[in-house]
Amino acid sequence: MRILVIEDSPPTRDLLRRSLESGGHAVTVASRASSGSRLASTAGFEVLVVDVMLPDGDGFELCRSLRRQGVRTPILFLSARGEVHDRIAGLDAGADDYLRKPFALAELHARIRALGRRQGIAAPVRIECGSVRIDFAGRRLERDGVSVPLTPREWAVLEVLAARSGRVVSRHEVLDAAWPDSSPAASDSLDVIVSRLRRKLGKPGERDWIRTVRGEGYVFEDTP
Repeated sequence: MRILVIEDSPPTRDLLRRSLESGGHAVTVASRASSGSRLASTAGFEVLVVDVMLPDGDGFELCRSLRRQGVRTPILFLSARGEVHDRIAGLDAGADDYLRKPFALAELHARIRALGRRQGIAAPVRIECGSVRIDFAGRRLERDGVSVPLTPREWAVLEVLAARSGRVVSRHEVLDAAWPDSSPAASDSLDVIVSRLRRKLGKPGERDWIRTVRGEGYVFEDTP
């Protein structure tokens, strides 16, 4: 996902950027409410991570301002102020989630993934490319007019990849979507499923619909 981090502390800002980028996200950072507001209203981000205390303004007011402008991007607040009334104030300002500092990076990643799912990053209804027809609504795959069966897990993996067509999707993101209670064995299963999907989508010698980006994840390519 494309994520904007608005955080004035250089160490925290750099830690967030490195961690989110290692998870396969495209991260832009801002250190002030003013610059963050300009970016959030124009750059088409999918999640905003906002510190409540900023040097030139309050994160709550920044959130209210963005909502008044019609910006509906999910917002996750970060703050050392984590009392119930602080969390209520953040949510009432228009935020979607609130995470108290200090926090575990794994929890931050999980909350961001949840926000991405909540805003409807979903697979297209139908894809047609060459001899392949994929109907996600009806869960039907055809190649050369012949129906090709997919297992529920294969559909789950295909849907999360197709929802982000043309962009790298990290292995962790695929596992989180297709295996909600993933075990260490799920990673090996993912390799098997991706291999099966490649065979079912394309004939030997044809291009791969699913390209592996070493060390990063997969890219679903639905154009010739």
